[in-house]
Amino acid sequence: MTESSSAKRTRVQKGPQAPRFIVIEGPLRVGKTTLARILAERLHARRIYDCEDNPFLAEFYAEKAGAAFRAQMYFLMERQKRLREALAAEQPGPVISDFLMEKDRIFANLNLDDAELKLYERYYEALTEELPQPDLVIYLQAKPDVLRARIAKKKAAEESRIAPAYVEEVARAYEHFFFHYESADLLVVDTSEIDFVERSEDLQQLLKRLSEPVKGTQYYLPLGGSD
Repeated sequence: MTESSSAKRTRVQKGPQAPRFIVIEGPLRVGKTTLARILAERLHARRIYDCEDNPFLAEFYAEKAGAAFRAQMYFLMERQKRLREALAAEQPGPVISDFLMEKDRIFANLNLDDAELKLYERYYEALTEELPQPDLVIYLQAKPDVLRARIAKKKAAEESRIAPAYVEEVARAYEHFFFHYESADLLVVDTSEIDFVERSEDLQQLLKRLSEPVKGTQYYLPLGGSD
């Protein structure tokens, strides 16, 4: 794969030691926040939280003109700021992030028109050029129908406005991105048949796999539990 200039950002040096900068990523309601919290507690890691207070998100879900660009630029500014500040703090111990910076670009490509995307890309390149890549990315994936069911179960007011077709678009965009991802070691976890948020046995199996080393791109396809 030919890397873009942003993909050539400074990489964390690899070695036999455990990963120090870990990212949890995946589409909405796949379990990112829960897994990040649990791993941060177990590893005594500092955690970088994704932006959940975007003031333009409600307008975006309501499909108001220009709201997609405003929401995306807010995410871009806030996410790069959070990563930059957390990684610049030279504190001991691992760091776990709830998001991969490239996530921002995935959604920009889905939501912005050509003119907006062209302007967005200029800011993206400038703001993310010197951000380091993680040692390990854990990509949680699930089938669109599973994601839709989890969104419905959560019953969050803003998420109720998300169209089923958009959930499918997001899931496909994530799969395409990570199929080509080579910037860090990658563990792909299929969560379609498990629910580690609700079932302790599923969580314990996943944590056992995460205690093992990951090199290159590897896949974890759990058998799933029974209700």
